[in-house]
Amino acid sequence: MELNGRRVSRETQERLEHFAMLFRKWAKSINLVAPSTLEELWSRHIADSAQLFQLHPRPATWLDLGSGGGFPGVITAILLAETGGGWVHLVESNQKKCAFLRVALMECNGRGSVHPLRIEAAQTEISGCEFISARALADLDLLLRYASPWMIGSSTRALLHKGRDYQREVDKARGDWDFDLVRHQSAVEQNSVILEISGLRPKS
Repeated sequence: MELNGRRVSRETQERLEHFAMLFRKWAKSINLVAPSTLEELWSRHIADSAQLFQLHPRPATWLDLGSGGGFPGVITAILLAETGGGWVHLVESNQKKCAFLRVALMECNGRGSVHPLRIEAAQTEISGCEFISARALADLDLLLRYASPWMIGSSTRALLHKGRDYQREVDKARGDWDFDLVRHQSAVEQNSVILEISGLRPKS
């Protein structure tokens, strides 16, 4: 099986297919994504989420903020299983979504754990990470505020999905923050990007 033009093992394919089955089952009773996007589950959500790990395909510690229906956190955790290392800390405050995330990680052998917390409270439980991810959560300025406890003074990088209006968000965020930025063109959505941010520091 290929995902965004890259081969994945049969074991990973089976885990992703099992995740898709679980997702469709749970989505009937709780709102995991917009119902109108369920028909495009593989392209719109699974492949899109997989891009983040594929930018840095190695064992690493990830922090996924506002994990929701598991995008990208559970997908990263499943892909990490193929490496035999790394871990994803999934932070989600909605208890029903946390229940789904736990089942998905367990049944798909994902390398991750669920933290049923608000993001602001997570820094006391999760001490450090190499990468931070978030998808469809907030504007960049607020995302950087959420991520700042782990990023300021460290080498932690944020990998954030953004749509066609991303430049406006970048310009606004630069009013409060200095940071290094690499833009990766989305392999799934023509008008979308993944912003890779490092060297975060507040403007004095």
